Amino acid sequence: MTRVSAPSVPEPPRPGMFSNARVHSQHFVISGMHAGTAAGPIGGEDTYLQAREAFRRVIALTEACGATANDILILRVYLTDIADKVAVGKARAEVFTGDFPCSTLVEVSRLVEPGLKVEIEAQGIIGAAAAHRG
Repeated sequence: MTRVSAPSVPEPPRPGMFSNARVHSQHFVISGMHAGTAAGPIGGEDTYLQAREAFRRVIALTEACGATANDILILRVYLTDIADKVAVGKARAEVFTGDFPCSTLVEVSRLVEPGLKVEIEAQGIIGAAAAHRG
């Protein structure tokens, strides 16, 4: 199993706490990504902008694993307000084409840092989209 990082995605706050991404064989797993920074969430209170940043981080890590967005098989989306699902859907539609990944979306009472509204996990198989076309 290999730990993977991407230069444009912040590393966990404490070394050894968790990995942003791991690859085993052709399988990859991306930890929950959000829009958090030391100065507050990218996008402020705007769920759509936070979701875009979370997806940007997911895709950066996916590519660092050697995969593409279309290799993602499943997403898990956590929202602090289920009414924001339309904003997340809009951001998701900017990332994926064709058949979208399987997805779970749940409302939670809060996320790891104040002000965060959305967190997204992903799993997939490197080369799955290309194999499907072939």
